[in-house]
Amino acid sequence: MFLNYVYASVKRFRWGMISIMVIGILSCNKLVQVSAPLTTLTEASVYSSDETAIAGVTGIYAALMGLGGMSGVSLDMGLSADELTVYTGTSNIALNEYYKNALNGNNVSSGNGAGIEYWNAGYNYIYATNLALENLKSTSNLTATVQTQLIGETEFMRAFFYFYMVNMYGSVPLLTKSDYKVNQAAGRAAVDSVYSQIIEDLKDAEAKLSDNFLDGTLLQSSTERVRPTKWAAEALLARVYLYLGQYDKAEAAATTVLNQSSLFSLESLDRVFLANNNEAIFQLQPVTGYFNTPEAQEFIIPPSGPFDGSVLLSTNLLNSFEAGDQRRAAWVDSVVTDQTYYFPYKYKVYDYGAPITEYTVVLRLAEIYLIRAEARAQENNLSGAAADLNAIRMRAGLTVTAASAEPDLLAAIIHERQIELFSEWGHRWFDLKRTGLANSVMGAPGNVCAQKGGTWSPDWQLYPIPLSDIKADNKLTQNQGY
Repeated sequence: MFLNYVYASVKRFRWGMISIMVIGILSCNKLVQVSAPLTTLTEASVYSSDETAIAGVTGIYAALMGLGGMSGVSLDMGLSADELTVYTGTSNIALNEYYKNALNGNNVSSGNGAGIEYWNAGYNYIYATNLALENLKSTSNLTATVQTQLIGETEFMRAFFYFYMVNMYGSVPLLTKSDYKVNQAAGRAAVDSVYSQIIEDLKDAEAKLSDNFLDGTLLQSSTERVRPTKWAAEALLARVYLYLGQYDKAEAAATTVLNQSSLFSLESLDRVFLANNNEAIFQLQPVTGYFNTPEAQEFIIPPSGPFDGSVLLSTNLLNSFEAGDQRRAAWVDSVVTDQTYYFPYKYKVYDYGAPITEYTVVLRLAEIYLIRAEARAQENNLSGAAADLNAIRMRAGLTVTAASAEPDLLAAIIHERQIELFSEWGHRWFDLKRTGLANSVMGAPGNVCAQKGGTWSPDWQLYPIPLSDIKADNKLTQNQGY
């Protein structure tokens, strides 16, 4: 009974935990509305020594890990897409709104509505990175190599946060300074401008970050893969270029990462989500002694069965696995009570107090293979695209792809992304939007949104902006349809 209570508690109170973690770790309020208070992570005194400066930047990772991936991206966007379903009778309003694609911007003026928590958390993170960068660039108290690495790490993280903001909300305020008087009156920047800033940050980060994984001093190599390297910046650049349709650049960036064979290689399916495995490009280390990863706490269903707040794998996803796909056995599990309930099982350690063996994976090599496969297919390098696709298929125990023509090969790659990256960081939700599949998959008569009991609108591809921020900033407008 205690274990079932723990599961219920984690999921039922996740929204409250999000607010506590953001306030308690980042200690700043909504950036676009209010003045910026002092924070133990970002005030200038933190940057008076290597040790405290490193701790300050590490606090950003700690906050992100504490929230389970920017406030539960993997769960909520899996619900928005066709990956997850809510357990029948779930009373959690937020989960149901994500699931039915029924986020309502008119009900979020209190700042507690579903869909806006990423806006609030995202700008808290961006505030922290902006203020950290200002202090890191102005201090003369740090060892040069430490200072350079920390600037690169912080630029990488700002790019990471803006990538999610622009893909969740579309055009967003582009804030690169900590001056609240300027930020408070910021309007929405064009999507292209936001992406330009992301690319600028990632290129600068790549030039500053270490080639090797570093320990806590940033002066020695480490086996821990919990701080960004230049390869993490290059990997995120590859993703950004793919999203922008700059396929030659996406291929080149992906190739740069894939060429680092001394650091990265595809792992067996049972090792992909272990701490410091060779497939991991960047991971988040647990920050609590109670459990390994938030993902295991969110997704695993206890032996007693699902409960109010549980999420399950959708029939759409389960039916998408090909016969013989070993990922079906390795990354999906089930419990049987009144019926069989299937859930994501990529992260397997859910017992409180268990030894730490799993880290949250942020970037991994399989995605880079699939990025290059898609970029090559778009460039009509069909044999190269098939080779990259087959690297992922063969790891899963499947035969080489039968697709040969460009449209079929592109469809096969998107399908492979659906299976390989399910329940990870919103990949499927973003893929549906960027490839133009969202309306046909979600909205055609009898398709996913109707199955969920919702009514689809193309407007639902973006999440709502808090009304409280719109009221405070006359240059800020709501997304269409809210």
